[in-house]
Amino acid sequence: MKQTCIRIHPKDTVAVALQPLSGNTRITAADYDRAAAGTEDCGFLLNEDIPAGHKFALRDIPRGTAVIKYGEPIGIAAEDIPQGAHVHTHNLKTALDGVLTYTYHPTHPAVAPTEEAFFQGYRRSDGKAGVRNELWIIPTVGCVNDVAAAIARRTQDLAAGSIDAVVSFSHPYGCSQMGEDQENTRKILADLIHHPNAGGVLVLGLGCENSNIEVLKDYIGEYDPERIRFLNAQDCEDEIEEGVCLLRSLAEYAGKAKREPISCSELVIGMKCGGSDGLSGITANPTVGGFSDLLISKGGTTILTEVPEMFGAETLLMNRCEDEALFGQTVQLINDFKNYFTSHGQSIYENPSPGNKKGGISTLEDKSLGCTQKSGSAPVKGVLSYGEPVKNRGLNLLSAPGNDLVASTALAASGAQIVLFTTGRGTPFASPVPTVKISSNTPLYEKKKNWIDFNCGALLEGTSLSDLSGQLFDYVLRVAGGEQVKSEAAGFHDMAIFKQGVTL
Repeated sequence: MKQTCIRIHPKDTVAVALQPLSGNTRITAADYDRAAAGTEDCGFLLNEDIPAGHKFALRDIPRGTAVIKYGEPIGIAAEDIPQGAHVHTHNLKTALDGVLTYTYHPTHPAVAPTEEAFFQGYRRSDGKAGVRNELWIIPTVGCVNDVAAAIARRTQDLAAGSIDAVVSFSHPYGCSQMGEDQENTRKILADLIHHPNAGGVLVLGLGCENSNIEVLKDYIGEYDPERIRFLNAQDCEDEIEEGVCLLRSLAEYAGKAKREPISCSELVIGMKCGGSDGLSGITANPTVGGFSDLLISKGGTTILTEVPEMFGAETLLMNRCEDEALFGQTVQLINDFKNYFTSHGQSIYENPSPGNKKGGISTLEDKSLGCTQKSGSAPVKGVLSYGEPVKNRGLNLLSAPGNDLVASTALAASGAQIVLFTTGRGTPFASPVPTVKISSNTPLYEKKKNWIDFNCGALLEGTSLSDLSGQLFDYVLRVAGGEQVKSEAAGFHDMAIFKQGVTL
């Protein structure tokens, strides 16, 4: 018999409906806890209809007491909640408030090594490994976005042989920015110019912008002149024709690259979620967490981001930090983002989004405890500032907001060759690197097969978590070896840079 609901942790005071449940449905312990099968339990009746992914009370929850899910508080009961009642935004409120003081209580997690695995990738002249061999056109300033797009349109015939795609990346920045915003733009552009998924890069400038090519070269540092070329539009008579010529020259160089076996220890995978539902923390995010542990067991690297969606679950990550120095960096990561919110007069805990709420997520704690399931059980080995390249193998935390495009671009800029994106609602967007869309439920997968690459609804249909994580690992290796994800097949490539301050 198909399970109708689930209590995620034995301490939980709520269960989650795995399918729509009608009012007056009788719920017994065996319904939400398979270990209770065969026990005598007369159960209780639901007081009202419960949508799939939404919560209901397993016992009376008095006003002012904590509501427990994932074994942790997800908020405070705003009123007396009777057993069998729907628990959501109307009777549950966040318990989070302000910048906190934290104490390090290390849990000393470890992931045992497993057998080495390989993917078919590209070895770059700087020693990095890429999973795509694309030609990228990167504007230094938004003024030349259309020129970059025109060059890309004129050179689509170059996407042949070992060259996977010709892509221009538009953004509105590079000039009229101040302070940290300008620094962010320069760091992100420099990171992408060095990204190993690009076999050749044309850096397209205007000539008079703040982040002009000569300035940007200080951020780029050493580079392979055969792989990276520069063009200032103001310096030539026909910038499109000149750009086309440079890109064709880059194609001659990039086209010589061939796939070869590369150890999975060189894979860097970004992890992000968006448009979540009440099943995301039960199916898709734990599956990605299992994948993360498996990749790390083979010497690989994962990066978890969207700091505001760590709020309420941050201590679980802090206590997994390998040492006290990393703990201190994680505290700073969290509190800096809280201060960013308050400095702009915004509530720290203004989340989840309308789509999250519709899917059954009630508070930021609810969202965050589900979100951090993607981190698996490995120790935290590194904490990265925005735009900082990853250095340490294993699990890393990256400073970036929850916005899907900004966070996914940040993951790519820090070195992720692929991004795993879990969702309960669905989205067609892409990022600068292959972006694997992972559904939390089967109906979404069946409805949006043009968006979704991997279905974690299978976890509710008899597949074990370890098996599903292994299937995801095998799929990621195929993607790393050249299999296109749905957004790539549609021709989508997006990027977005974090804007925090004043535009002149």
